[in-house]
Amino acid sequence: MMRYSIRGPRRGSALLATAVALATVAACSGGSPSGSGPSASSPSGTSASASPTSAPPPSPTPTRTYPLSTAPLTVPAVGAHEAARGPGWKPVPTAGIVIAAGSEGLADEAKLLAGELKIAYRGAVAARAGDVELALGGKGAPESYTLTTRDDRVRITGPDQAGVFYGTRTLKQSVKGSGAMPEGTVTDAPAKPQRGLNLDIARKFFTAEWIEARLRGMADLKLNQFGLHFSDDQGFRIASDTHPEIVSAQHLTKAEVRRILALAQTLHITVVPEIDSPGHLGAVLRAYPELRLLNVQGVPRQGAIDISKPASAKLVDELLREYAALFPGGWFHVGADEYQALTVRSPEASYPQLAAAARQKYGAQARVQDLAEGWLNDRAAVVRGTGKVPKAWNDGFFRGGVVQADQGIEVEYWTGKEIGARPPAEYLAEGRKVVNLNDEFLYYVLGEPNDFTYPTGRRIYEQWTPLVLRGTTPVPARYDSQILGGRFAVWCDLSRSQTAAQVADGIRMPLTATAQKLWDERKPTATWDQFRALAQRVR
Repeated sequence: MMRYSIRGPRRGSALLATAVALATVAACSGGSPSGSGPSASSPSGTSASASPTSAPPPSPTPTRTYPLSTAPLTVPAVGAHEAARGPGWKPVPTAGIVIAAGSEGLADEAKLLAGELKIAYRGAVAARAGDVELALGGKGAPESYTLTTRDDRVRITGPDQAGVFYGTRTLKQSVKGSGAMPEGTVTDAPAKPQRGLNLDIARKFFTAEWIEARLRGMADLKLNQFGLHFSDDQGFRIASDTHPEIVSAQHLTKAEVRRILALAQTLHITVVPEIDSPGHLGAVLRAYPELRLLNVQGVPRQGAIDISKPASAKLVDELLREYAALFPGGWFHVGADEYQALTVRSPEASYPQLAAAARQKYGAQARVQDLAEGWLNDRAAVVRGTGKVPKAWNDGFFRGGVVQADQGIEVEYWTGKEIGARPPAEYLAEGRKVVNLNDEFLYYVLGEPNDFTYPTGRRIYEQWTPLVLRGTTPVPARYDSQILGGRFAVWCDLSRSQTAAQVADGIRMPLTATAQKLWDERKPTATWDQFRALAQRVR
């Protein structure tokens, strides 16, 4: 709660009376040096106050005084606030949102804010008292902004549109929580460049409207990345032009996807699609049973494609190229986790066809893991050819072997529980860039199978930071710059365990806590109870 009155009138009659009295005493302390008789400067011998050419003494005029302002209360908290004395700013009927000259690209941000604050959008015109002005320019890190409240107006500037947009989120939350924006200057920037939510719509279908609601909530938390896992054993959930035979009955049309992408773009959120391979392809393989991976006994492995067959690569690459064209963002996730051929004691004995293909392609010393690593590199090359940065799960990066994963693939670290999983410091020591999806804190798995429990916002808020990549132990701080950020992840293993509404409610505070720690990884000053109460007030 604000600890002072923003505009000052509710300060009590006693203070006003004191101000009047002080002003009156000051005004009446002039006159002649002796306090009586003619003025020494009056040649006529008359009182200066009686002279028709002398100005009358000023009337006492009490003035308001303001305590130093405090930082606006927002989630995530602002980085720095320079306090000032003044009434602050609040939306009034005559206020408007305007755009500075040369900043016309901010029209969408300005119109959105005007609607949220219920004041007018007036376009690219000069700001006047009571207005909020948005402007591009100045130096600063990407997504940073400066918000200055002074002289009954607000000015938000940033080096890019995203930064200005985040400044509008700060203003929106402050007004929603307290009715006003305090006087002074906010300077703010995120700790991490990738901050987001990951959603599994393959195992459980979520409507476009449900996804759009999550995007709007993410934007207010200054989150900027939405991972969309739409292909798995249980379903393939986006319409396909190249392979319509693989699409599940419940799916998003491409028109719905484009609508989602259009909204995301206005909210400065990048949607990252994921087609997981060579595992988790069960829905695709139902239409292509001849590409299923069979062990030496002829038994197919769940969701696994036979990477020794050229037709397997052709099918997956056609899908990668189709959806790379649909999604305009800068990343594509190619999966690479939990390939069943590598979960047995001797992959070479259990899958002789893979072992033979590995030796043929990579030499006599090559093993099945090398064939899988080569598959990852090949899919990453396809994605890179479409202009996107590839991402892959950490258990697709193997220790040793004759084939190494390409250095340009971002490692999405989720677990150390899988067979052969390596500790995060190994990836970092190799100079790799890593994104944090630590399943100990950031995995919301429907039905809580395999010892998973629904994460709490409090535990994330009090114990997790981006350095905590695996379990509860942080990696050394020297690796901080290699950790690009993190995402809170919803996985629908037991899809009927919760309704879509229950999922939305269950992830609300954990996602809010994650947003706080990705924007500012320092230990919070507010307690969890204070943070939770604030989140309820401003969101």
